[in-house]
Amino acid sequence: MTSKIIALSGVALFALASPALAAPKAAAPAPVSALVKQVDIPYETFTLANGLRVIVHTDRKAPVVAVSVWYDVGSKHEPKGKSGFAHLFEHLMFNGSENAPNDFFEPLKQVGATDFNGTTYFDRTNYFETVPTAALDRALFLESDRMGYLTGAITQGVLDEQRGVVQNEKRSGDNQPYGLIEYKLNEGLFPADHPYGHTTIGSMADLDNAKLSDVKGWFKDHYGPNNAVLVLAGDVDLATAKQLVEKNFAAIARGPQSVRPTAPVPKLAAPKAEIMKDRVAATLLVRSWPVPGLNDKDSTALDVAAGVLGGLSSSRLQNILVRQEKLAVQVSVNNSSFAQVGTFDIYTVVRPGVDAAAVAKRVDEIVADFIKTGPSADEVRRYVTKTTVDRIEGLESVGGFGGKAVALAEGALYSNDPGFYKKQLAQLAAQTPASVKAATAAWLTRPSYSLSVVNGPRDAYAEAEVPAEVKIVEAAPAAPKGTRGALPMVGDVAGLTFPAVERTRLKNGIELIYAQRAAVPITQAVISFDAGVAADVAGKLGTQQLTLSMMDEGTRTLDSTKLAEARERIGMDIGTGASLDRTFVSMSAPSANLGAATELFADITRNPAFAPAEVARVKNVQLAGIAQELTSPGGLAGRVLPKLIYGPASPYAKSSGGGDPAAVATLTPGDLVAFQHAWLRPEKAKIFVVSDLPLATVKTALDRRFGDWTGVGPAGTKTFGPITGTSAPKIILVDRPDSPQSQISAGLVTGLNGSDDLLAVITANDALGGSFLSRINMDLREGKHWSYGVSGNFQRSENGAPYVISAPVQADKTGESIKALRQDIAEFVGAKPLTQAEFERSINGATRALSGTFETSSDVLSAMQSNDLYKRPDDYYATITQKYRGLTRDQLDAAARAAIDPKKIVWVVVGDAKTVRPQLDSVGLPVEVITAASVAGAPASGEK
Repeated sequence: MTSKIIALSGVALFALASPALAAPKAAAPAPVSALVKQVDIPYETFTLANGLRVIVHTDRKAPVVAVSVWYDVGSKHEPKGKSGFAHLFEHLMFNGSENAPNDFFEPLKQVGATDFNGTTYFDRTNYFETVPTAALDRALFLESDRMGYLTGAITQGVLDEQRGVVQNEKRSGDNQPYGLIEYKLNEGLFPADHPYGHTTIGSMADLDNAKLSDVKGWFKDHYGPNNAVLVLAGDVDLATAKQLVEKNFAAIARGPQSVRPTAPVPKLAAPKAEIMKDRVAATLLVRSWPVPGLNDKDSTALDVAAGVLGGLSSSRLQNILVRQEKLAVQVSVNNSSFAQVGTFDIYTVVRPGVDAAAVAKRVDEIVADFIKTGPSADEVRRYVTKTTVDRIEGLESVGGFGGKAVALAEGALYSNDPGFYKKQLAQLAAQTPASVKAATAAWLTRPSYSLSVVNGPRDAYAEAEVPAEVKIVEAAPAAPKGTRGALPMVGDVAGLTFPAVERTRLKNGIELIYAQRAAVPITQAVISFDAGVAADVAGKLGTQQLTLSMMDEGTRTLDSTKLAEARERIGMDIGTGASLDRTFVSMSAPSANLGAATELFADITRNPAFAPAEVARVKNVQLAGIAQELTSPGGLAGRVLPKLIYGPASPYAKSSGGGDPAAVATLTPGDLVAFQHAWLRPEKAKIFVVSDLPLATVKTALDRRFGDWTGVGPAGTKTFGPITGTSAPKIILVDRPDSPQSQISAGLVTGLNGSDDLLAVITANDALGGSFLSRINMDLREGKHWSYGVSGNFQRSENGAPYVISAPVQADKTGESIKALRQDIAEFVGAKPLTQAEFERSINGATRALSGTFETSSDVLSAMQSNDLYKRPDDYYATITQKYRGLTRDQLDAAARAAIDPKKIVWVVVGDAKTVRPQLDSVGLPVEVITAASVAGAPASGEK
């Protein structure tokens, strides 16, 4: 399900000795009309006699097919008292059907499916997977069996299991800072009986009351083929699609036709304002209006208005509230368009210490001025360009959450037109200042709903009713309806064709690692520096993050606003970040704009201004982000665990979120210049590129902008000793009051390095913690339904690979969950080792999934960087199938036993101590309780 999450992200003198580039010359960007023409998804359609609509798009770039089934049923169809039913039923659809019993993920994993999942929202429920071409028949059998032959497989036990999983999904979202605002927004904007008047996740009480007869009735009323759209996109043609779809779906009978509920755009009688309390570090202001849905003529104009007001880096609210007046640390504006209605939402995170009422007043003034004057032509063009380029890049994938299959299915289901995406883009390109101004005048002058989220204890949480422990006697599943035969066999899966990787050097010696992919006319590049979290400044943790945050906040020739505008005019994205070992600056842009893009890329990388006023502003944003980390379950765990698993002296132990707040508060522009000169320098750089353009063209463009770059001063150095993390098992409990869930994070020193050959142990871990079907996830999620999802993986870096576990669990099962995890892990490396079935599933899944895993340019770009970091050959993935096939179960079992010692795992729990501490005392490990303040770096105050 989709939810809105608020996140906070997070020098004086620039160095005169560093050679500066001339100001980037304005280059004429590719016209928007040319970009729009590049978005094309040719398709063919047919409809079965039972009403199933089928859309086929052929894309031969990889031997995979995206299968996407969209049902015309969502939370807007739920009657009073049954909120959350559509989403609950989505979960039930993954637990097997009459002719394909047991978990739906098992047969998909065996065939190497990628991007497989399901989602529910107001207007639809969808299920999707991308499979090797040879497995298409099997995927269609599975989808058709749960469409036509499901109810006999739904038992009381299955319902209770998935009810528990869904309630933990709800707790997981509710447990986050600002996690409860979606409920208030829906209540504030819509009447209680409006179809969009409740959230998709539903209420605990309604989920508690779901009966077996209710969910079976839901299936009968909504899941007929006549209420569905099936999209096949990828390595398939119309004739093949017709034959396989007829074979698998034709025998399914029609069902009742879904009726679209009456859902007018509500109009509030008067402006309404409410305040809610939450344990947050900064006040959040939300201003919302009900607006028309995506089929209305004003919807696209409102998209542009949202982008110009708060969606672009150069947006009005960002420039005024964040950059100029420094009243806020974050602003975003969204026009959320559903099939029948929409909401226009402004989110403002108030800078700590600033009067929230004054900020709200200023937001109103800016919006009023925008309504009065409208956007400029340049603002409209920048938004249209950026949005179109994002769409081009997103459509490289055939499936998943946002690829070609999604575009076709959305159009068919919401607008009765699979090609509606083209109409939307045409409408977008046709927007003018006048059309946007008219739409905002029509809708944003209506009464709005305002919500202020302030710091304070939450109201009592509406928990689920925990049923008494009863033994459920399962009824025998119904016999299969008709003779469908066995699950189709999978033919020979085509091997991966990984693009050839070429290496060359720029004039100054920077290595360029390049691969060509022609699927989309986009160039993606990453400058990767040998730095990373390990290079952050001891005693000044957070220096690196502040430096990176400042890279695109102005150069010596362009201030932050002009820089943002220049990027948007050419449809260019810029990113910065750091892993444990590498620091990077990345770009993505239309290849037609390569010259202008590389010019800006170089200016940002080589010439950040670190202007004092901007440093002070961004520093406040980072400090607000750190404060927010200290209210977040994941943020708190992420600040505690690294020191325990790496040892306090390890460079990797510097991985503590946004840094030390006391140190960040004292940072100066000179500190940032020093970090840049020590670490972000050509001697430490490699450039990775994936583009549809030839290497010679890319190299010429990069040589022109980076070929004369030289370092300044001495380079930074990193020193690694052996990883000596905590080996004595214990539990650190971070007290976080009012938490309906506990975040369990755990780590184990393995003695492995990322540059070791870890194929055997990582493949073994697929069965323990590395996949949905892993033992620890199936135990805590599917078996006990105490969690929405549990994972365990090797945290791979150049000089280490500890094993790390993440398990958000319901608060009253915290202690029992740790016991269960300890037992599962001990059994895996002890009395119940890797089974032959688990071994075959892991090998089959890994080898058959390769083509889907590397479908997009960003996938290839990431693999190129990993191969370089771990000192693997450039053709590593082209030869990995043979490596997998050479593994044996005994090898995998031995690798797991050698790496994982369950007696040495250290546990971090973030939860409500008054609820959790008594449970932890029964685990049999020492327990230490600490506060969020101690995590921030203040003196620890806790008990043993």
